[in-house]
Amino acid sequence: MHFTDPVYRNPYWPTYPLLQITQGCTHNRCKFCSMYKGVPFRMQPMDLIEQDLMELSATVPHARTIQLLSANPLALTYDKLVPILEMINRYLPDMEYIYAATRVTDIRNKTVEQLAHLRGLGLREISLGVESADDWTLDRVNKGYHAEDIVEQCTKLERAGIDYWMTFLNGIGGKSHWREHALRSAEVFSKLNPKVVGTGGLTLFPDTDLYSEASTGEFDPLDEAGLMEELLLFVENLDFDGRFITHHTSSVDLNTDDFKRDKAKIVRTLRKEIDHGDLNTMSRIRAMKRGL
Repeated sequence: MHFTDPVYRNPYWPTYPLLQITQGCTHNRCKFCSMYKGVPFRMQPMDLIEQDLMELSATVPHARTIQLLSANPLALTYDKLVPILEMINRYLPDMEYIYAATRVTDIRNKTVEQLAHLRGLGLREISLGVESADDWTLDRVNKGYHAEDIVEQCTKLERAGIDYWMTFLNGIGGKSHWREHALRSAEVFSKLNPKVVGTGGLTLFPDTDLYSEASTGEFDPLDEAGLMEELLLFVENLDFDGRFITHHTSSVDLNTDDFKRDKAKIVRTLRKEIDHGDLNTMSRIRAMKRGL
């Protein structure tokens, strides 16, 4: 198999097999991320993709799921994606679910009809690193789109029948904008129909722009209690029917397959954690992290 470091895969989705069809990230300018620094974006050569599929056909010939790598493989045009998905189905004829993490902006260059065709070829689920739906915050961390783009592109996915995950990055509004970040994100997320909403707590890595700005006072990061308060505000105002996942913020298990059913329980658990939890332990865990 041919992979370019770093390899990131969604740990909440079947993590094998993996197939790299692109390298790096087309945007690579988010202020909180350094994962693909030094890795230029390019499409994986088709001969390497085919070699990997030949290997997978020999080792897991009846695979029904596969994750596409790397950061945002759906940045490829429709015309480039179609032969790749067709090749996957040719070498893995039992394939049912093709999954990829990608950017909101990667959906812009595809029509609903094209997305529906990709779904017919197996592209059933997409993770979108939305991070926020507050325009000030999105600009602050240089995501490269606004809330209206999120709504427009996710609506296209819904019309095409492609399930999608949305992420909320807890903490990127800083002390000055945490309420707006939480409330506006919850408002926009609730207008849509994600299959999964995932949240993660911000960690400032030394080789990121946001770390540098925090060092000079340009960014005012939340402490552990602040992160929890922001997450609580987001959850209190979130309304959707699906799976909810949190990591890198709370030391307690808030994950559920049914957010509507368990929302009140999650709110109670978060409030108890804020009032009585060991926030120092979470801070130590965060300090040991070296990457997203």
